[in-house]
Formats: sequence, structure tokens, C-alpha cells
Amino acid sequence: MSPRTLDDPDTPFLALDPHRVATNVRRLRAHLDRLGVPLRPHVKTAKSLDVARLVHDGGPGPVTVSTLAEAEAFAAAGYRDILYAVGIAPHKLDRVRALRGRGVDLTVLLDSVEQAAAVAAAGVPALIEVDCDGHRGGVPPDGPLLVDIARALGAPRGVLTHAGESYFADGDEQLRAAAGHERRVAVAAAGTLRAAGFAAPVVSVGSTPTAHFATDLTGVTEVRAGNFVFFDLVMAGIGVCTHADLALSVVTTVIGHRPDLGRILTDGGWMATSRDRGTGRQRVDQAYGLVADLDGNPYDDLLMTDASQEHGILAVRPGGTAELPDIPVGGRVRILPIHACATAAQHERYHVLEPGSRTIQAEWPRVRGW
Repeated sequence: MSPRTLDDPDTPFLALDPHRVATNVRRLRAHLDRLGVPLRPHVKTAKSLDVARLVHDGGPGPVTVSTLAEAEAFAAAGYRDILYAVGIAPHKLDRVRALRGRGVDLTVLLDSVEQAAAVAAAGVPALIEVDCDGHRGGVPPDGPLLVDIARALGAPRGVLTHAGESYFADGDEQLRAAAGHERRVAVAAAGTLRAAGFAAPVVSVGSTPTAHFATDLTGVTEVRAGNFVFFDLVMAGIGVCTHADLALSVVTTVIGHRPDLGRILTDGGWMATSRDRGTGRQRVDQAYGLVADLDGNPYDDLLMTDASQEHGILAVRPGGTAELPDIPVGGRVRILPIHACATAAQHERYHVLEPGSRTIQAEWPRVRGW
């Protein structure tokens, strides 16, 4: 039987280049090794045991998760050091305790006295989330609430920050500034706890941009990042990577043409690529994704400019001078994603390519649900 290629599976589907994943992993690990701080990868992007094995050299290691479904899947595969880095809802503590009862050192995250009381009653370890920029969650690093939460917990494991605003940085200088600010806030918060009599052994920071642009991690005990395994057009747009580093794409089929409107239609709408428009605030807006041929070579100025549920609209970038390529009905293209986490979440599995080819060597399942 001939090996399957990108021409074979029904579209739309995810294509993954494991060589690029491995290269992206080596890059970040080498950078953090130079800074002397370990990586705790966030598996929320890939939600894949197979991808995680590329990060941890084939075996289990410390991970960050965004759902308890991820924690349960990774625990079943032998992972024993897991951080659930979304604020804990008290009704989920039974699942947390069940995992801990199986020998998993599962730590939760919180930012309120109410959560702390529930977590303390359940006998579960926790980090306190500290707000370093985005104001999505967390507490001020030096205010009374931080210590009040610590007292309610009794013995917090430490503090956690996430520099979410770094995703809106523009260039190296802003990225380095975001990384420095994140570190200073986290270290200051840990200092506040220690001055109040709490050990706070863990100082956890991280986002893909700040992980790559940190120059000093003094006082930090671990770095979290997730998007770096695949990268995407948002990361390329702010200068963290290049288009050549992107490991993930969505393969779609041309199903029609609108020459009167300068459009090509595909069978890959927002159900295949997501509604994420994360480059809309950047200097170069990539709409719903860059369009490449099946070998991964981008067409000149061809974007997925619009999407409905099951239709993708391909057109030349507004203001662009390229000609609309002649791709026949039945022809296939690859869409490079705006936000890899959101795009991957639309699918159940990855079609894993042999490096430098269209040949599919494996299928890797993804963890679904919450």
C-alpha cells in the first residue's frame, strides 16, 4: 500500500511538521538553559501527548494544563507534576483530589480568599496568581489581598504571573521590556509573601513572547510557555518567530471561484481555522491566515480574507499587486494559522508529516473537553 499524503485525507484537516516542532523546542530550551531556569511547558496549545514527548525527550516531565481533562489525560500517561493554571472553581476540587489520590502532584491556581478557603479545606496545594499586566486575573503584587489569600491557604506554594499583554508588543525592545516587567512583578510578589512569613518556594512566570525575550530570570524558579511548539502568525507579527518556523497548517480544498469578486472558495471556514483575528491590531493584518501550497510555500499576498462556518474565502491582500493564482476546483492549499491554539482546538487529531515531504507518517490525537 502506498503511503498516504496530503492529497488523501478528507479536508479540512491539520497538518503538522514535527521537525519544526523539535526545532522550536530546542530553541527555547537552549535559551532557558543559558538563563538557568527550567521550562514547564503549557500543553494547552497542542493538547497532545505526542507533542509533549518532543518537549521532554520522550518521557514525562512537569507540565502546565488549562483544563482538568488535560490533567487527567497526562496523568494517565504517567505525568506526575502538573500545574492547573486556570483559576480554580471550587466544584472542580473533587477531580483535583482524585488525581492527587492517584499520586499526581497537581497544583491549582487562585486569586481570592474565597477560593483559598475552599482549596485549604480540600487540602490541595496552590499558587497565587499575580496580575503583572493584562488585568484578566490575579492580585496586585504588593497589596494586602496577596497576604490575606496566603493566610487563608496556610502555606501557598508561591506565585504565578502571565504576561498576556506581551502578545500585543511590537518588536524586540517591547518584548524584552515585557519580560523584565513580568519577572520583577513575580519576584516582588514572592518577596511580599516571604516578608509576611510564607516560604513561597515557587516563582512561576511565562508566555511564549516573554520566555523567548527574557534576559534575566533571577529569582524565577520556572518558565511556562505553550504556543512556542507550533508558533503562528501572531507570534511572527510581533517578532518572536518567522513564517518559516510555523509548524501547523490547515489543509483545505478549493470548491469554487468568484472571478467577478476576485475570490477563491474553499471547504475550510471558521470551523476549521477559528474566528481568531489576532493580527488585526498588528502592523500587518493577516486576516484569517496566509495561504500556502501543499509543500508549504506561501503564495504571494494570498490570504484567507473571510470565513463563514464551512466556507473559506481566499483573495489577494487588500492593496496587494499579486495575481490571484489559478488553483482549480479540487486543488488543495494550506492555511497558516493566526492563533495556533484556537486553530488546533477545532480538530481531533494531527496528520504528522515526514520532514520536507507531503507524506503522512502518523496521526496524533488531541485531548478534547474540559
